[in-house]
Amino acid sequence: MTANAATAARARTGGPGDDGPKILEHAMGWTLVVVVAMLVAQLGLL
Repeated sequence: MTANAATAARARTGGPGDDGPKILEHAMGWTLVVVVAMLVAQLGLL
């Protein structure tokens, strides 16, 4: 069994795909970081 056949035989679990808009994912991640930081600052937890 080759590596490609082993990869193709695995079932997908609904996780993120290998393709897609990486820049959008990156921007949304940093947006979440900023929102959490603002919330922590507003609540005085820092």
